[in-house]
Amino acid sequence: MQLAADMALPTDPLSIGPLSIGIDIGTSGARAVAMRPNFSIAARSAVPLDRFGQNARDPSVWWSAVGAALTELLSGIDRAAVRSIAVDGTSGTLLPVDGAGRPLAEPLMYNDKVDDDAVLAVIAREAPAASAALGATSGLAKALLFQRLPGVAAVLHQADWISGQFSGRFDISDENNALKTGYDVEARRWPDWIAATGMRMELLPGVVRPGDVSGTLTASAAHLFGLARDVAVVAGTTDGCASFLATGASAVGDGVTALGSSLTIKILSDRPISAPQFGIYSHRLGDAYLAGGASNSGGKVLAQHFPLARIIELSAAIDPMTETGLDYYPLPAVGERFPVADPALPPRLTPRPADDADYLKAMLEGIAGIEALGYRRLAELGAPRLISVRSVGGGAANPAWTAIRQRKLGVSFLPALSDEAAAGTARLALMGAIEAGLS
Repeated sequence: MQLAADMALPTDPLSIGPLSIGIDIGTSGARAVAMRPNFSIAARSAVPLDRFGQNARDPSVWWSAVGAALTELLSGIDRAAVRSIAVDGTSGTLLPVDGAGRPLAEPLMYNDKVDDDAVLAVIAREAPAASAALGATSGLAKALLFQRLPGVAAVLHQADWISGQFSGRFDISDENNALKTGYDVEARRWPDWIAATGMRMELLPGVVRPGDVSGTLTASAAHLFGLARDVAVVAGTTDGCASFLATGASAVGDGVTALGSSLTIKILSDRPISAPQFGIYSHRLGDAYLAGGASNSGGKVLAQHFPLARIIELSAAIDPMTETGLDYYPLPAVGERFPVADPALPPRLTPRPADDADYLKAMLEGIAGIEALGYRRLAELGAPRLISVRSVGGGAANPAWTAIRQRKLGVSFLPALSDEAAAGTARLALMGAIEAGLS
């Protein structure tokens, strides 16, 4: 699968020609996007998980939300035009299933920690220092717990299980979801050291590339949604990788900055980058790699000082082309993980100017400086030089902050075609259909 550049075309309520569908199952809901062969979006839908129950980790709630989002999406397009479908899910969310794909226990979510010292110790002993399977939230740690259950036939990632509802296959994963379970994306196989942890290798799914066709719709899924049996089910990805793909970033050196409650940066690299001390590991996307890190700085620290309406008001009074001269490192609390790995690093937010606009400006400058340092840190670790940035998240809509960031980074700022993970997954579905000659 090669990455392809999107075309920024408008969304239309109805579609003409073949369509590919991307589904994102997140922590709060399910979203679906239908995409045309020119990468424009024909339709989209979203359904909250709590419509079907309060337990967001119940697989039946996931599937109900996915089904409702897909049904709503299909109501606005020509069902006969659908050629392929792919799913993304939260990275590191796993569940055990029996031979028919039925869940045997409540899933362990992406942020759930395994508190079994023996499990964590054996992984720490056997795993390479750069492995994404290290740590209490790793997929492998969860798999080692789940394999103890009676009747377990497979341990799957969230996206694997949802895809299995469409294809009937509960033995397939993708390279991105499998990464935190120990998959070697460079060698493209489950490495031998995993068996040394005591993991029963037959319980791990086979792994294919994101965008590879892994099957077609089952008769029951085709009937349920009114789709053709030959609709291809395409291997998906994680929600984070899908969000990157959705922006249209496709060239080595393209960066994506997410300005949400925290600051996250990712860059497309021609080689894998690993730095466990910074929480950095690389997903594989086609023949390239996606590397990045997350700072504790970001919108959360701004919100500690000003409500959103006040931030908007003050930003209008900021001159982004001048410097305050203040050297801030805005953090919401003590501790930083990237681009500085220091759990004791204190916030630096003094001296405080008398003018609120200057105070906000100094914080925006500080976060922009952290962003610039982050991209430099990735380059020091072997990533390519940053050539462009696309921005997503609430902070991307702040013109003053954008101008400050442009001045600090000194590279082209390009529009993000979308920040919807489902749109990135639809791209995979479309590319899979194209490579299979279905679109």
